[in-house]
Amino acid sequence: MLPHSSHWGLFSAGWRNGKLVVAPHPGDPDPNPLIDNFAGAIHHRARITTPMVRHGWLQNGPGADARRGDDDFVAMEWPEVLDRVAAELRRVKDQHGAESVFGGSYGWSSAGRFHHAQSQVHRFLNTTLGGYVRSVNSYSAGASEPLLPHILGSLDQIARRGVSWEQIVEHTEVVLAFGGMALKNSRVASGGISRHTERGDMARAAARGCRFVNIGPLRSDTPSEARPEWLPVTPGTDTALMLGMVFTLVSEGRHDQAFIARYCDGWTAFEDYLLGRSDATPKTAAWASAICGVPAEDIATLARALQGKRVLVVVAHALQRSEHGEQPIWMAAVLAAVLGQLGLPGGGYAYALGTLAHYGRRNNAVVVPALPQGVNGVKAFIPVARITDMLLNPGAAFDYNGQRLTYPRIRLAYWIGGNPFHHHQDLNRLREGFRTLDTLIVHEIGWTATARHADIVLPATMTLEREDIGAAATDPLMVAMHRIAEPHGMARDDYDIFTDLAERLDAKDAYTEGRTSAQWLRLIYDKTRHALAGQGIEAPDFDGFWQRGEWPLPQQADDGGILRAFRTDPQHHPLPTPSGKVQISSPVIAGFGYADCPGHPAWLVPTDAPSEPHPLYLVANQPATRLHSQLDYGGHSESQKRREREVCAIHPLDAAARGIADGDIVRLFNDRGACLACAQVTDAVMAGVVQLPTGAWYDPGTDAQGRPLCRHGNPNVLTRDRGTSSLTQGCTGQLTSVQVERFDEPLPQMRAFEPPVAVARVQDAATLS
Repeated sequence: MLPHSSHWGLFSAGWRNGKLVVAPHPGDPDPNPLIDNFAGAIHHRARITTPMVRHGWLQNGPGADARRGDDDFVAMEWPEVLDRVAAELRRVKDQHGAESVFGGSYGWSSAGRFHHAQSQVHRFLNTTLGGYVRSVNSYSAGASEPLLPHILGSLDQIARRGVSWEQIVEHTEVVLAFGGMALKNSRVASGGISRHTERGDMARAAARGCRFVNIGPLRSDTPSEARPEWLPVTPGTDTALMLGMVFTLVSEGRHDQAFIARYCDGWTAFEDYLLGRSDATPKTAAWASAICGVPAEDIATLARALQGKRVLVVVAHALQRSEHGEQPIWMAAVLAAVLGQLGLPGGGYAYALGTLAHYGRRNNAVVVPALPQGVNGVKAFIPVARITDMLLNPGAAFDYNGQRLTYPRIRLAYWIGGNPFHHHQDLNRLREGFRTLDTLIVHEIGWTATARHADIVLPATMTLEREDIGAAATDPLMVAMHRIAEPHGMARDDYDIFTDLAERLDAKDAYTEGRTSAQWLRLIYDKTRHALAGQGIEAPDFDGFWQRGEWPLPQQADDGGILRAFRTDPQHHPLPTPSGKVQISSPVIAGFGYADCPGHPAWLVPTDAPSEPHPLYLVANQPATRLHSQLDYGGHSESQKRREREVCAIHPLDAAARGIADGDIVRLFNDRGACLACAQVTDAVMAGVVQLPTGAWYDPGTDAQGRPLCRHGNPNVLTRDRGTSSLTQGCTGQLTSVQVERFDEPLPQMRAFEPPVAVARVQDAATLS
């Protein structure tokens, strides 16, 4: 058994009687079952075995093509396919410039820091083409990343360097978990995690008497070990609930006026809104109740119970993945300020705690290995969730964070280590966008929908098939990721693919700097080793580290970060905001003049809400059986499907009204699309809400009436592709409205994991010049 790492945990692996065996790290108190996806996935039929080129692209050459995603493929040997890729990159750069190339990658492909897909493709495009159009922010935090610097500080400063689990165990009396603190999310960290402690930490805090309140439509969003109270709230209405709580505190004089006066800026403008002086609508508990569905007395009672307690206000990523997603993020910080809790040990504001294993942990005291990406000479960018808007509307103007920008015209997209048919919304619209490209090039381990929509598909090794170093900035173990298996079929490392392409583009030296993969591993390891030496800590040379399999890293003190420092000495440690204080209101944001994001947190009525044709909320949250869509064909993920479909949770009242029984196949639909799923009838989801996780591989087809649907259960055929607001343009994929009906037709065959048809070579128009 040899050591390895993944985003969902450290493990060792080896072969026994011809089968892959995986075991969690012995020091992990609560291993993540996602490691069980590896065994069935490594040689699954969904793996890509050989380079493939789309039939229509070979036949007609580069250009927009409505067949993209529905076409056959032609197998090709590596030398020829690399010649073709290099020729197409050269053509696009010469004719349209590097600003016509989009570098698509989401960075979650591998926990290894050298074979990090995002770093590899960005380095390649920077060194060979001079740059590329990039994306900023993430689908997880697309609203909060641009917003938080306006009101408190950067996402990294607030989420990664604030309240820790250690503090919660020792100090916290009440945790208000807006959107919950689901273990399925907090058991994952980019770069790897050696010890999953969240379940135990919540249990210890609860045993001491800490009160956890799970606020959201799903009971399962906080584990039973926390002994949580469940406060069901209408999806997307958390801001109204918080306003009702703050109104109660302020109107009854229970707010911390001294804290607000000393540490906050912009209180008067917000108070005018809160009390109704500016809009004639006081945000009372009764007002909030009519919106969020929580009885007014319960709202007021909860608010009153917070006074004098060490309170931590937690907001999940999920809340900002919806229309006007900036508002609950901002309003939660205001609630914490009104309580006077910001900066206290175990108190205040913990954005996204429980969302990733990075959050609530100490930061390492040394840098972890990383591959330098080079310099991007192209200035154009898009918010990550605006990919389809860019492809469909080149030259159109859009707002972002006080800027008026223009979508570039993209001719070629180069995608590795990511699957936008998982992350993105309104997949039928995304298909239209991809069909406008001249060329889509994809490196993949398996036949995802992204690979099926590509023109050129290059088979890449998966993490178990290469050597790397696993490390995260918040985990105290650096891991030697040994190769466990030989490459599947003709798969190659991304680095080797890019090296051969760079040579064809006369840029090999710039890309490789004369190093092989093995030499790069030694170089990036030595940077961490030298950092350790600078702190007087001796570490082995690379060979010694590789033989040991892991090495501990020192961590910084749990000092509460910038909020603690600010509270202790606001004069010498001001916040990095315009006023140096907590921005209850923001004159900067107000000055942008965005109707969908005013200068203080506010309740804004959503447009994508249930209606008579589509009366149910759909919560499309992160899955529990895989990371995003990775290894959806793995053993653990497949074992949790029912009748080969993803599972949709529906309340007994909603199921009975539609004649749906547990285990029935149902059709979820709205004006954007439809998908099939298997019903799970449960009271763990509130009435009026259905829940279908993301990550099922997109499997487009039609029903007996010719209507398009996803046969597998990908909810992003239903979600809306609109930005959260003009300020941040984040993803709104968490919530939408749908109808659900029992599906009584013969079940269509699920083909998400079947490789596409490979056809014989055709006369082609693509040239090598």
